[in-house]
Amino acid sequence: MTGKFYGVGVGPGDPELLTIKAVKILKKADIVVSPITKNNKKSVAFEIAKNYLSEDIEFLNLLFPMTYNQDELDKKWFENAQIISKEVDDGNNVVFLTLGDPMLYSTYMYLLPHLYKLNIKAETICGVNSFSMLAARTNIPLVAGDEKLAIVPLRRNCEDLDDILDKFDNIIVMKPSHDNKLLAQKLEERGLTKNFLLISKCGMDEENISYDIEDLKKDDLPYLSTVIIKKRGILHE
Repeated sequence: MTGKFYGVGVGPGDPELLTIKAVKILKKADIVVSPITKNNKKSVAFEIAKNYLSEDIEFLNLLFPMTYNQDELDKKWFENAQIISKEVDDGNNVVFLTLGDPMLYSTYMYLLPHLYKLNIKAETICGVNSFSMLAARTNIPLVAGDEKLAIVPLRRNCEDLDDILDKFDNIIVMKPSHDNKLLAQKLEERGLTKNFLLISKCGMDEENISYDIEDLKKDDLPYLSTVIIKKRGILHE
């Protein structure tokens, strides 16, 4: 009997934000996979979901390297897909955990094409993303009326950052720690230091919400951070 493969979004950090459907699937899982960069180190996604997993759950410690070398990535993703495929063919329900939503800047979505090559179908369970939680937490609407919204992953030497900041009314900046000082500089140049909001480790015990541009400039800005920029509204005095 063949098992099934699931991709489950566990949200930004608060375990209570998992959907009912996600919890049901976690409870019937035989094997859980969560992307790691070092062997035997459980991911943040696992820490969020662990209370919903059975005590006898098995783990697949699969390494997903942090590199921009596409050949190396494709090779490793296919190797991991082969391991997952074998478990599914053996009748196991395999769950891949991912922070936020599986279809928004996650490792999971890059794994899918390699699973398709092996005839493994996936059921994807959406999750709450960090900027939706931040908007709800602060009661700040993401968009209203005819406003536009851009969702941008900040990369070093982001060549189109100026264009994005100039064209859109509202901007969500994901992974701002990649070049947070540049982002702070661009906000200062445009007089937008009162039009942004920064959240780090959203929904976790260490959560921090800041309106201070100096916090955006810090060398140790956490990787799990998100910035909302609203050009049409002053967010603080």
